[in-house]
Amino acid sequence: MRLLDSSWVGVWVRVRWLCASALLISVAFSVPVSAQDPQLRFGSDVPREVEQIYERGLKWLAANQTAEGSWDGGDNGPGVTGMCVMAFLASGEDPNFGPYREPIRRAVRSMIRSQSGETGFFATNMGHGSMYHHGFACLALSEVYGVLDESTLWAGAESGGGAAGAVGEQGQRRSVGQALDLAVRASVTSQKNNPFHAWRYSPDATDADTSVSGAVLMGLLAARNAGIRVPDEAVDQAIDYFRSMTTNRGEVGYSGIGGGGTANIKAISTLVYAISRRKDLKEYQAVLGRITADLEHQEYSYPEYYRYYMAQALFQGDFDSWQKWNRRTAKELRELQGEDGSFESNHGSAYGTAMSLLAMALNYRFLPIYER
Repeated sequence: MRLLDSSWVGVWVRVRWLCASALLISVAFSVPVSAQDPQLRFGSDVPREVEQIYERGLKWLAANQTAEGSWDGGDNGPGVTGMCVMAFLASGEDPNFGPYREPIRRAVRSMIRSQSGETGFFATNMGHGSMYHHGFACLALSEVYGVLDESTLWAGAESGGGAAGAVGEQGQRRSVGQALDLAVRASVTSQKNNPFHAWRYSPDATDADTSVSGAVLMGLLAARNAGIRVPDEAVDQAIDYFRSMTTNRGEVGYSGIGGGGTANIKAISTLVYAISRRKDLKEYQAVLGRITADLEHQEYSYPEYYRYYMAQALFQGDFDSWQKWNRRTAKELRELQGEDGSFESNHGSAYGTAMSLLAMALNYRFLPIYER
């Protein structure tokens, strides 16, 4: 693992968020580039309705954050806090300057405080939680790693509660890189102890499902993308699990044997295949074909979850399909957004708002995990 010295963070901020420009120049001299590539990489002008949705949603998130940096109501915890951080970063908000600097930094401190220094597990109040929270928190910290100037992250921060296992306030004041290293170890240890080499709700679970496994695997892939050491074996075994759950017809099972899963599960499976660079697999092609053939699908059980993963899965797999789906979803979200800028959901307004904004985030193309 490589930790960044704080004196280099300002440089790394620019390098990480502007690297796409250098990458495009490099590609131009090495392989043929289609005329569509600049639009795919950098996007065109963000539609005004998307900007309005995003601006109103971020204002609500900032206004409703607790003093400790989290959000109350619904399924609150480090995972939801992480999704809120991602929502800010995804539209280009700077964690070091600008109107949302403090909400982002408070949220990062909240996530780090929630992590056990002994196990590396991100937990909710009193040490409880799930691997969902752990995976989303790991993903969010991976995206903020290197763009946040940590030299003043803890300056003046008051003592706050933390998960069992963290030793005192000073022990909780670890860097983002240190927190990520611990989080990766926790995920890998949980996987090694699981007969399916995947994950379920508890870190010591002996069964697995593709939904939780997708959340944790995305956290690991983001951490690896950020420069944190993630064993290749952990990614390979997780992908083997997803392959075992995917049929030749592109159906993906939730738990147990493969097949028969929901549109949500197909979307997250498509995404993890793509982000782990397994687009050559027949399973990936099969499940991508299933989701692109059903762009008009309406999800009623977990609609925010579905939109969040569907946006990324389509963008990674079929840009034309994503454009069609994105236009329709923007109109849908405009109608669903409350007068105060929030989005209601069965898991609380913070979850609903963050996930709905992130369904639109690929219009901006800022987060490294969204790079194609």
